[in-house]
Amino acid sequence: MPGLAYRIRTPRLLLRCWYPTDANLLQREINDNLEHLRPWMDWAVQEPEPLRNKIERLRRYRDDFVSHRDFFYGIFDGKGVRIMGGAGLHPRVGPGAREIGYWISKGHTQQGFATESGAALTTVAFEIDGVERVEIHCDPRNQASARVAEKLGFEHRETLIGDKTSPNGELRDTMIWIMMAADYAGSVAARVQIAAFNRGGLRLL
Repeated sequence: MPGLAYRIRTPRLLLRCWYPTDANLLQREINDNLEHLRPWMDWAVQEPEPLRNKIERLRRYRDDFVSHRDFFYGIFDGKGVRIMGGAGLHPRVGPGAREIGYWISKGHTQQGFATESGAALTTVAFEIDGVERVEIHCDPRNQASARVAEKLGFEHRETLIGDKTSPNGELRDTMIWIMMAADYAGSVAARVQIAAFNRGGLRLL
């Protein structure tokens, strides 16, 4: 996939592949946001983790990205200095499809950053990766995440009842939001201007 988007610029943000050297900044950001993240992010229950583990995790993310197995992005401010959150374009929903995941630090919520990031990844999925379907999954209680999917133009297809178990043993429901390639051009996601670049810095969009 020579057109893989390693860096994505939006009007206010930079999304890019994680590097192991981001570990210190990411560790601090996650530690400052644990109460904010734990209700919705299963991985946050494992936090805080030792810095060496975080370095290894980011190394795996980088290896997965380079090998086209999975695509984790850091969300940074426009200068690429401050971590605002994290996101992913995950192929776990089957061939010809991607699942978008995202989280935003508590100090940057309610400013449209999740919507802006989601729009950018939706555009990359359809215009660069050439998929036929993009999904967003969220807990129905996470109304902020559901609003992002709705604002971008995703359709709520179904809610799976008790399909997941949280780390504390609680059954959870999952809302499934879907956008098909045929509906992308008319969506809000398609109207967000982005610039995407491959590993060598060549502009793709």
